[in-house]
Amino acid sequence: MCSIVLRIDETGICIGANRDEMLNRPWQLPACHWPELPFVVAGRDTLAGGTWLGLNASGVVAAVLNRHGSLGPAPGLRSRGELPLIALGAPDAASAAAAIARLDAGQYRSFNLVIADARSAFFCAGLTAGPPQVMPLNAGVWMITSGAPNDLSQPRIARYLPQFTAAPFAAWPALLADQSGDWDSALNIAPRGGFGTVSAALLRLPRGGPPHWDFAPGPPDSAAFAPVSLPFGAYAA
Repeated sequence: MCSIVLRIDETGICIGANRDEMLNRPWQLPACHWPELPFVVAGRDTLAGGTWLGLNASGVVAAVLNRHGSLGPAPGLRSRGELPLIALGAPDAASAAAAIARLDAGQYRSFNLVIADARSAFFCAGLTAGPPQVMPLNAGVWMITSGAPNDLSQPRIARYLPQFTAAPFAAWPALLADQSGDWDSALNIAPRGGFGTVSAALLRLPRGGPPHWDFAPGPPDSAAFAPVSLPFGAYAA
């Protein structure tokens, strides 16, 4: 399962995320990969053509995560990697959440989708039927994996949510890199059965300033974070 953490306050939103995936699934570094979406920078899943996390020129971030028991594609269903791209076609997080709420979740395997800009954030859950459920995320620290936000019955959230809440954003890279503890509660998953953590991201969405994105192109205990080039001439303050 992937993990995403958000700190929301009056200064903006900070985000940390680890992507967990099959190690042999090919992908490309965050860039402007879609000619029809020149205002979107995102990592590209080479297999299905979508993304797991991206940012648009208006300062909107969208990230998709699998829900319990739904790893990988399914015959006859659309790729969940198109969901962030749909959200990133909107000028702000609220409009993006509204666009997702109009979809038919039955076209996809179950998903969690996180949408944020500098002023608001939303959690969307696609439960394989009907429209996705949309929940605003208020001020505070939120951690999401394969279920509901801040669900302390999930070992990873129970272990790490207090640590992210207590730590300054500057300490989040070390938390994302932590491989200690049991495999089901570790945040940086060591390879097992061809599956593990394959990349990490840190984003800042400040009010009144441009977004910033650092990306680690591998497990964050061994791959260094470096800034992602954002060739945008505008942003959402």
